[in-house]
Amino acid sequence: MSAAHCFFRSSPSGWTVSLGLQSLQGANPNKVSRNVAKIILHPNYDSMTNNNDIALLRLSSPVRFTDYIRPVCLAASGSVFNNGTDSWVTGWGAVKEGVALPFPQTLQEVEVPVVGNRQCNCLNGVGTVTDNMICAGVLAGGKDSCQGDSGGPMVSKQGSVWVQSGIVSFGFGCAQPNLPGVYSRVSRYQFWIKSRIRSNRPGFVRFISSGLDPDSSYTCPGPLTRPSMSVCGNTLVNSHTGGDKSTVPEGTWPWMVSLHQNGVHKCGGSLISDNVILTTAQCFSTTSPNASEWNVFLGLRLVNGSKEFETSLGVLNITVSKMTGSNIALLELFESVSFNNYIQPVCLDISDSRSFPIGSQCLVTGWENKNNSRGKGAVLQNMKTQVASCGNLSDSDQICTHTMDLQEGGQGSPLLCKSESSWFQVAVVTVCESRLSHGDVDVFTKISRFGSFLKEIIDETPSAATLLTGSSPDFSVSLLIFFAVLIISLFLLS
Repeated sequence: MSAAHCFFRSSPSGWTVSLGLQSLQGANPNKVSRNVAKIILHPNYDSMTNNNDIALLRLSSPVRFTDYIRPVCLAASGSVFNNGTDSWVTGWGAVKEGVALPFPQTLQEVEVPVVGNRQCNCLNGVGTVTDNMICAGVLAGGKDSCQGDSGGPMVSKQGSVWVQSGIVSFGFGCAQPNLPGVYSRVSRYQFWIKSRIRSNRPGFVRFISSGLDPDSSYTCPGPLTRPSMSVCGNTLVNSHTGGDKSTVPEGTWPWMVSLHQNGVHKCGGSLISDNVILTTAQCFSTTSPNASEWNVFLGLRLVNGSKEFETSLGVLNITVSKMTGSNIALLELFESVSFNNYIQPVCLDISDSRSFPIGSQCLVTGWENKNNSRGKGAVLQNMKTQVASCGNLSDSDQICTHTMDLQEGGQGSPLLCKSESSWFQVAVVTVCESRLSHGDVDVFTKISRFGSFLKEIIDETPSAATLLTGSSPDFSVSLLIFFAVLIISLFLLS
């Protein structure tokens, strides 16, 4: 059993399941592997809302149970997991946002209490959490599942038996305060699982929490205090999904915008300040485009189960850079936008002071096709890549990545790389004749090449966060200890 969002389609080709693993690297004497013969996705899985995020994988042949390979019991229909129920999540995912599990990538566990659905819905956004989901997390932050844990189990112990209550599905960041992780609620799928497994069925156990559930009378308080949004490159929504190319939940990349010319999606773009959009000059047929033809759609989010943009604004002015080779364009909006969970600016490294060495993880976000309209049809995808060597090309004004299957819908979208806790746009995506391909790498013009042009148009851009998002609760204590030791050392040296 896993999460449906881990699979782009139901073809089992290329999939292998390893059991009895302790570490992803090195020797695993208890390891047993099987090919996947069939992938069964829930027929009502909705990638936009993450509802019914569950899948079953039939192995090519049975496995023999050992001390290291045994089935988990599943929560039966009618199971009750009250607010505060002690739970454990296991996986090989990131240990904090943007920080991969270090070598040898040994299986991790984290203890998190259940957060009732009413409270979880208030915290994550009303309408986000359905009855088919269950939440868990520490409201103070610091403990959570993260990217790479998708599809893994959340379990609770009843007597001597471990019962799986949830499947890692999605989360708004990792281990952030007041943003518990969201899991598929296993007990809601007993009938469906039994209908798909005719023999050797799993064991279902009815889990019952004692006492009254305080969540049953929970009501949403007034406006919640969210992490600061005055900084750039900060995304509150961060799906626990993996894979090289995938459709992402709404709000994952809050700087992504859709540029419409005369009512039709033309290009992607990114919000770089409260009233300026960055895109490629290739979106425009002339160097002096007519701003009145253009509208900018911002803040992709859910409204009554459908995807819609939070707002659209007219364009006051369009300015295109006039350098040799690739160029960018800046769109000044008629009015400034207010930053919220779904609308935030991306960071720009205009001075080229950030280092993104070869092998750095980056990605491109862009629209699936060029015919997106307001609301339905607005499908945003991200495509993972890595910084690569530019070979004999000069890398002072260029950045190279491994080749990607970039489509026209990605025109004007950002190439993003993460530095500490903030996402930086290092280049603007162009396709066709404006995007270079050199051997097995794609070549993009760095944003820093347009530094002077950007400074002329934009008065000020938001600053990057200075502390790592999702840091351990003991981070500040460690920092104080570090400075105390430093001061004492300097005193002794003097």
